[in-house]
Amino acid sequence: MADIIQLLPDHVANQIAAGEVVQRPASVVKELLENAIDAGASTIKLIIKDAGKTLIQVIDDGKGMSITDARLSFERHATSKIRNAEDLFQLHTKGFRGEALASIAAIAHVELKTKQERDDVGTAIVIEGSNVASQDVVVTPKGTSVSVKNLFYNIPARRNFLKSNAVELRHIIDEFHRVALAHCDISFALYNNGSEAFNLPVSNYRQRIVNIFGNKTNEKLVPVEEDTEVLKISGFVGKPEYAKKTRGEQYFFVNNRFIKSAYLNHAIASAFDGLLKSGTHASYFLNLTVDPQTIDINIHPTKTEIKFDDEHTLYALLRSAVKHSLGQFNIAPVLDFERDSSLDTPYNLSDKQTNVPTIEIDRSFNPFKDDAEPVKTKSYSSGNTFKKEPATNWESLYVGLESKSNDAVETDFSEVHFESEETTGSIFEDGKEVEKTNTTYQLHNKYIVSTIKSGMLLIDQHRAHQRILYEDFLKNMTIKEAMSQQLLFPLQLHFSVQEIQILQQLKEDLEHTGFVFSNVLEESVEITGVPVSVPESEVSIILEQLISDVENEVPDAHFSATDLLAKSMAKSLAIKTGQSLQKDEQEHLVNKLFACKEPNVTPTNKTTFITMSVDELDKKFI
Repeated sequence: MADIIQLLPDHVANQIAAGEVVQRPASVVKELLENAIDAGASTIKLIIKDAGKTLIQVIDDGKGMSITDARLSFERHATSKIRNAEDLFQLHTKGFRGEALASIAAIAHVELKTKQERDDVGTAIVIEGSNVASQDVVVTPKGTSVSVKNLFYNIPARRNFLKSNAVELRHIIDEFHRVALAHCDISFALYNNGSEAFNLPVSNYRQRIVNIFGNKTNEKLVPVEEDTEVLKISGFVGKPEYAKKTRGEQYFFVNNRFIKSAYLNHAIASAFDGLLKSGTHASYFLNLTVDPQTIDINIHPTKTEIKFDDEHTLYALLRSAVKHSLGQFNIAPVLDFERDSSLDTPYNLSDKQTNVPTIEIDRSFNPFKDDAEPVKTKSYSSGNTFKKEPATNWESLYVGLESKSNDAVETDFSEVHFESEETTGSIFEDGKEVEKTNTTYQLHNKYIVSTIKSGMLLIDQHRAHQRILYEDFLKNMTIKEAMSQQLLFPLQLHFSVQEIQILQQLKEDLEHTGFVFSNVLEESVEITGVPVSVPESEVSIILEQLISDVENEVPDAHFSATDLLAKSMAKSLAIKTGQSLQKDEQEHLVNKLFACKEPNVTPTNKTTFITMSVDELDKKFI
């Protein structure tokens, strides 16, 4: 029998490796930025075109590479970070895998320009699909410039799986934020389609957060500091009143490497226990420094998940540190048995006797008694004397009132005629009226029970209202005739730069639903009108939820932004579970639901109601 196992060609192996390393343009951005940081760069520029599908370029002023290193960097398992297996547990750098450039070069057109400081000229290498097209000497500044063009050009199936430009750009910006937040000592800049999106100078950690997420973020931050033998914690958490419905602003960094950890996230949530509203999540930007030997960062292809030796200790320390900071800055209630010196008596008043204020009143005062002399009262503040004027001739106010009222009754009401309604034939049998019966009933403030000819109808009020609102919003945005109610005072809402960009894209569709934007700035929006069905207090919640949906749930090109906007607003404004409804509201909800085009499901394809026939009910009693 012939042998069937064979070695894969290098270009096929590189493409398979690229499937793990490069899932989308943001993966390329992450690898190139980390390489620039490992090269000791002090300034890094990221240039993006068409959300990275056309161009991803990273320019740094690091140490650069020699001719041999430049060529060898595109080989598989080529790295300058480790020499043996033991080095995996002593990592202080980022790019140690040795497959990043090889994988990227296998699925894109890559151009590398690099020069070391001591060299007069640099090296330029062009690679297309793992094949070196050219290698020349070039004049270039110190450092390295890597351009990745036409990503997935030779794997059209992978390119078709990419999302829209807005979604892919969001992932790129997320990676940019993660790297920039971990390295405040490096200057970063991001250019998207020729315009500058971010310019982050060297700064402290707090200023770096403010530069990324907006000036309004500064007042939301509470510092967290803790230094122990096991763990060093530094960074900030957000105040509870600024908690969001999304998990967007949650960042853990372990030894300057961004990680995701549900276990440590639970420690933060438990520290905020009792301070957050239901369904909201606290923001945090925390740097954890541990011994590299106590962690394993090689358990996940993207290196965003790591394994700790003693997770329980880290959990307890992190929870205690955050809880202590919230109490220390008077965010959370604490028991403090130490004397607060600010409550002491001032020094210059310590020897003075206190004067107890007194008030003199006339206890014999009777407002209904006519006194010959005016009643005098003393005021503590001014000592003024007030006179009570005796009420004289008060009976004259009512003279003739009784006779007038009697005359009015005789003259007016004697001439009142009542119109009799014409009696029509009854539509009921035997001419007997049938009392109106309630056709709906609310169960546990969650379901509406209604009777139908074949049995019983059970409607989920929250889901049903979602379907009703969804079709109403979709109709308004389509015909562009939505009603708007003007606000007495303009509403000023603050968002990050990235969130403002999303609102700019949705502004036209939002205006078709009834929103009126008077001004849109870099970090805030001013709203002067809202849809009729939207209360003013819900506007910020609706827009935050909408931004979250756009960031996390935007479908590909098969769906429109209008459809997503209608879904998001319907979800935010729908009647919540637990809300009590009157009989007419219940009936109106049922009637509106079955007037919809697709009453069976919500906009997200969840069942809105179920039916139970009489036969099915009969079987329950067998």
